[in-house]
Amino acid sequence: MKTTIRLFCIVLIFVSIHVSPQARAACQEGCLTNYNTVLGEDVLLNDQGSSWNTANGFNALYSNNIGSVNTAIGFDALYSNTVGGYNTAIGSQALFSNTDAHNNTAIGVSALYSNNSGWNNTATGFGALSSNTIGTGNTANGVGALPSNTIGNFNTASGFNTLVFNTTGSYNAAYGYYALLNNTTGNENTANGAKALLRNTNGIQNTASGLSALGSNTTGNQNTADGTNSSFRNTTGVANVAVGYYALFHNTTGGSNTALGAGSGSNLTTGSNNIDIDNLGVAGEGNTIRIGTTGTQTNTYIAGISGVTVAGGVGVIIDSSGHLGTVVSSARFKDAIKPMDKVSEAILALKPVSFRYKHELDPNGIPQFGLVAEEVEKVNPDLVARDEQGKPYTVRYEAVNAMLLNEFLKAHRKIQELEANNAQQQRRLQKQVEALTVGLQK
Repeated sequence: MKTTIRLFCIVLIFVSIHVSPQARAACQEGCLTNYNTVLGEDVLLNDQGSSWNTANGFNALYSNNIGSVNTAIGFDALYSNTVGGYNTAIGSQALFSNTDAHNNTAIGVSALYSNNSGWNNTATGFGALSSNTIGTGNTANGVGALPSNTIGNFNTASGFNTLVFNTTGSYNAAYGYYALLNNTTGNENTANGAKALLRNTNGIQNTASGLSALGSNTTGNQNTADGTNSSFRNTTGVANVAVGYYALFHNTTGGSNTALGAGSGSNLTTGSNNIDIDNLGVAGEGNTIRIGTTGTQTNTYIAGISGVTVAGGVGVIIDSSGHLGTVVSSARFKDAIKPMDKVSEAILALKPVSFRYKHELDPNGIPQFGLVAEEVEKVNPDLVARDEQGKPYTVRYEAVNAMLLNEFLKAHRKIQELEANNAQQQRRLQKQVEALTVGLQK
């Protein structure tokens, strides 16, 4: 995978004040009135009664007049501050543009450089939050963390070039190299891991944890990806949940999919409303539940079924691939409907048996009654269900029952015919008896 990385550059603006050596103030060192501590040339030069400030470095707190409880260490640190208080700037031009904002902490060259009235921000690292102006409550930890943020609020960025292009997005959290790198206006996203949510621009309410998790997402919303490369190719899909390495890797625009387990749902591409648990899924399919992997899981136990009666329900069947379903009987699902006629006579050749399942299937050896699939196949192959290798697996007892009903009805009709013939003969005999009786009486 080739990724074009836009390198982050920070342009430092160094302000030089050219005055003659004769006009330049002498280097100050010591404690001033109102508990201010200074060290360096032109520090606290414009002070007008501030208190409890510490200024160390050329032009540190240069413009301050009444701002108090500030700490500025480094060339031009808190240079423009006038009334802002409780700020800490350590590093050349840290918090350079701050004027009246309070409670900011900037550690690193040009950290929070452009901030003027944003409050409660913390920036640690070269250029961290360097473009922030009025954004509030942001935390940036790492070189180039949140450098483009201007008015976005309550963002947290930790790691090299995290949330690099964020401008107005708020309530985002990015931890790791290039996490949420391209986010600009997206809100309420959480990226934990290198390159997590790398390409997200204005998608909202996404959570990505792991290397490159949701790495291709741009505008998709409400997605959750936990695991390396999980949901990596998702671009605009919404409300997907991928848990596990490579889970939902190839999904691009499908929505409301849930994949649990390493590689689960990784074959899905554009389908929606799928649930894949420890199953790769099928590309393009939708509205499907797949649990387990054929050939891996060989037994299934589900609580809450045995002993529970469902009135009016239908039986569930399974095919050789593990596909669950029900047998439908409505005419709208059928073609070529015709009487069964003599087809059902095949069951007359079947040989019911009693038996016990082998010990590995039934350790208790409970007596069973039924048919042998191989014997049934010889009579009518259509009465046998087969396994994935095509071998006889079981008997289609529901079909046997229908054929048995047909034979019963045929026999019943014969009985009715015999009874009708018998009644007719009885009537004929009765008439003969009556005629004979009349003749004898004469």
